[in-house]
Amino acid sequence: MANNLFGVDLGTANMKMFSKGEGKVLIEKNTIAIRNKTELYAFGDDAYAMYEKAPGIIKVSFPVINGVIADFNNMQRLAELFIEKNAKNHTKNCEFVVAVPTDITEVEKRSFYELFIKSKMRPKSVMLCEKPIAAAVGLGLDVNEPTGVMVVDMGADTTEISLMSLGGLVLSDLLRVGGNNLDEAIITHIKRKYSLVIGQKTASGLKMELGSATGADYGTQIIVGRDVVSGLPVESEISSEDINEAIKEQLNSICTSIKMILEKTPPELAKDVIRQGIYLAGGTSNLHDIDKLIEEVTNIKVNLAENAEQCVVRGLNVIVSEKKFQSLAYNLKKKVYN
Repeated sequence: MANNLFGVDLGTANMKMFSKGEGKVLIEKNTIAIRNKTELYAFGDDAYAMYEKAPGIIKVSFPVINGVIADFNNMQRLAELFIEKNAKNHTKNCEFVVAVPTDITEVEKRSFYELFIKSKMRPKSVMLCEKPIAAAVGLGLDVNEPTGVMVVDMGADTTEISLMSLGGLVLSDLLRVGGNNLDEAIITHIKRKYSLVIGQKTASGLKMELGSATGADYGTQIIVGRDVVSGLPVESEISSEDINEAIKEQLNSICTSIKMILEKTPPELAKDVIRQGIYLAGGTSNLHDIDKLIEEVTNIKVNLAENAEQCVVRGLNVIVSEKKFQSLAYNLKKKVYN
């Protein structure tokens, strides 16, 4: 395999890329900061550090929303900068394999393809791969076998629930609930209960430190927010109970969708799922006890991936590296859809 081959997962929160030339997974925040509407100010981790702190002349934004490209020009600019920064010596005649979500329109899917094929890097080829299939391969599963594999990929804006067999998707559901929705629920709950306004970064930290899918107690944390009544910054102690109460509804929604997919699963594939278990991937699957909650709801064991947020991009590397998996990636121009 050539050194100028890249596997790319354009996540909502983080952009992940495997560079064959670098031999490692590269991760940066999928964030860009623009000053005076046109001037690039920062990108990646540097831009994210400015989020919720930048003055009015600097707009910090996320080009991917709900798993699809919402701002094509800034996303293309961000991808080019990311690759140039991390693998500038391997971009000549480069090739890309890009992960795309399921249950998106053909126009949305084409935007992933055109983002790279029309970039200034002028790649030799751009292949696409369904994100759940790449995640399963990244988990070490052989999706080409006539065996049912169920993967729940929990991202920042979406949760993708997929059942696969023989290299294809049997059932899938793209749920518009992810880590960002949990953060928003925490912000709303704390404002309602404590009359305290907090930012999304603070909410995300509370979620990962104190939150539990099963309601377990992970202690308390002192945070700073703005008092709604006085308008002044104040400190407040937030408990696990507060966070668990805030995120309960969103987690129940995810569990309900998992149960609906299981109810539609053909009996022979259901037998495989029970035997192997449900696999969790994506950054939001790092929430405390999420595996225990899904086990409790489904009565099926749940396998939590190590480095869960990297499963998709690592799967892309395997797909282009190993001959038996190469058919899982396709050229958009040649693929025929039903």
